[in-house]
Amino acid sequence: MEKRPLISIIMPVFNSEKVLEQALVSIKNQQHKDVELIIVDGGSTDGTSLIFERYKSIITILIQEPDNGIYDAMNKGVKRASGKWLYFMGADDRLLPGFSEMARQLTDANTLYYGDAEAEGYMLKGTFTKYRLAKYSINHQTIFYPAKVFEKHTYNLRYKVFADYALNLIVWGDATIRKKYIPVKIVRYDLTGFSASNKDDLFKKEKPLIIRKSMGWLMYLRFLYKRNKEQRKTDSNFF
Repeated sequence: MEKRPLISIIMPVFNSEKVLEQALVSIKNQQHKDVELIIVDGGSTDGTSLIFERYKSIITILIQEPDNGIYDAMNKGVKRASGKWLYFMGADDRLLPGFSEMARQLTDANTLYYGDAEAEGYMLKGTFTKYRLAKYSINHQTIFYPAKVFEKHTYNLRYKVFADYALNLIVWGDATIRKKYIPVKIVRYDLTGFSASNKDDLFKKEKPLIIRKSMGWLMYLRFLYKRNKEQRKTDSNFF
């Protein structure tokens, strides 16, 4: 039986000629080598394919076909992944040495491990409780998901921008998956990426329902109380 890699890195790509090479270099330079790299290219029309050719020695699987957005590409990558843990990064992200440091900590197949991101002005670091996650999204590029997560879940394509947030709300509510925070910087994250410049009104509308279904009524009511309190404060400041 072929040995499974420890980590599957899944990278959705589309017309990423200007940023992709640095991302691939950051993967190639990692001390930890027990990884497979799955790139899902949604049909780039720039020079992205030429970069694939130059770095084919580190690309395990290359999927090149049209897709229905970034989360559809991620789901395609998940289906091809064989790693014990799955890690998602964008073509404009850069792995830091902490990625390899975290890799050495991956021991329990029932545990989701997460660390920190390096980004200018980015403050949401440290441990995420259910309540903290209900209020704020965790950085997706800091998470190493055990493969069992995707035996039960996929990215919901109804959410065009925050399907990762929706997934994390569900996973944090899943008591069968332990969560462990390790204070190392995993990645340099680009704050000008896809989620920073796009809206997802459907997710915003359905977020309370996701919290109720995944985390229960007490967390749902606590979230609503806090949200309404902050809204009243905002309204009073406005008037």
